[in-house]
Amino acid sequence: MTIAHERRKPARVAGPVQVYLERPDQERLERLAAALDATKSAVLRRGLAALESQVLRPAARPPKPVSLPTFKGKGLQPGVDLDDAASLLDLMQADDASR
Repeated sequence: MTIAHERRKPARVAGPVQVYLERPDQERLERLAAALDATKSAVLRRGLAALESQVLRPAARPPKPVSLPTFKGKGLQPGVDLDDAASLLDLMQADDASR
């Protein structure tokens, strides 16, 4: 037979973690903690949560559509290789010559 206190899980206690920061980053952390009226640990936890939400759950927020404007021209042209600088220059100069 077990006693009730032997069956309970131990209380969860935060363990110490050393974080080595350059002096400017230490100062940023202290300023941010003061501005938020929070502990440095709380600021680091919130930063981890924010970074985790960006990295691990990017699909949760669908990307906003982007409008790509075109200027003076016919818009996108088929067969144009944007990685071929020489042919792009030829196309642009040919377009200028036709005006």
